[in-house]
Amino acid sequence: MGAAITIEGEIGAARAKQPRAVGAARVTARPDARGGGRIGELRMSGAMKLLFPRRAGALQAMLLNSAGGITGGDRFRLEAGAEPGAALSLTTQAAERAYRAQPGEVGEVSVRLSAGAGAGLHWLPQETILFQACALRRRLRVDLAEDARLLLCEPLVFGRTAMGEHLTEGWFSDRVEVFRGGERLFTDATRLEGDISARLAGPATGAGCRASALVVYVAPDAEHQRDALRAALPQDALAGASLIAQDVMVARFLGPDGFGLRKLLMPALDRLSGNTLPRSWRL
Repeated sequence: MGAAITIEGEIGAARAKQPRAVGAARVTARPDARGGGRIGELRMSGAMKLLFPRRAGALQAMLLNSAGGITGGDRFRLEAGAEPGAALSLTTQAAERAYRAQPGEVGEVSVRLSAGAGAGLHWLPQETILFQACALRRRLRVDLAEDARLLLCEPLVFGRTAMGEHLTEGWFSDRVEVFRGGERLFTDATRLEGDISARLAGPATGAGCRASALVVYVAPDAEHQRDALRAALPQDALAGASLIAQDVMVARFLGPDGFGLRKLLMPALDRLSGNTLPRSWRL
C-alpha cells in the first residue's frame, strides 16, 4: 500500500498557500409561465463559469471549470437554488478531474443547493475522475422545502482506467447532506487515503470496481421508482436501491470503469429525470 498524503490539521497547510485557481458562482431559477424555470440571480467569478443551453422546461445550467481541473490549493464554490414553483437542472460540461496535488495542499469544492416550495431540483454532474496522488475535499449540502422534489447523482471514477492507472496514493474526502424543512434527511460521508485501489478491492468496499455512483431521489413516487429500478437492473449488476423514507429513495451503483458505470446509471437517470437527462451526458 502506498504512503498516505499527509494532511496537517486536515487542510491547515493548504490554507496557508496561494490557491492555484479560484472560482465561484451563484444562480437561481424563477418559475416561468410554462411551469419550468428562467434565470433569476446570476453571478460568476474566477474559473467557474455557467452556460445555459436553450431547452424547454427546467432551467438548465451547465458548469464549466475553465482551469481544466482541480489540484491542491484550488477553491471552487457554487450556490444554486430553485425558487418556489421553479425547476432547475444542474450538470457539468464534461467529467471533472482531480489532479496530482503537492504535499500538504488540498483542493476544495463546496456546493450548496436549495429548492423552495413546490420546486424541482436536479443535481446531475458528470463523473469526477480521481488521478494518482490527488487530494480533494468536496462538500454538498441540499436544503429542501417540505414538498420540493430532488434528483441527485454523484458519480466517481477511481483512476484513469484506460491508461491502466491505479490509485496507490491519494486523499479524498466527500460529504453529501440533504435537509428538508430544516431537518436532516440524509447524510453520506466518504474518506479514502493512501492506497485507494487496495481499499476498494475488498468485498465490503468496492469489490474491485473502479467507479461508483450515489443517487438520491426525493418525490412522492419514490417507492414506485425503487421497484421499477430494481426490476430494470441486470441480475449481475452491482447496484441496489432502498427507501429510507416513504418518499426518499437512495441507490448505489458500482462499475468496473466509467463506461461500465454509465451503462447501469444512464437508464436509471433517464427514468428518474423523466427523460430530461442533460444532453452533455450523451456526448
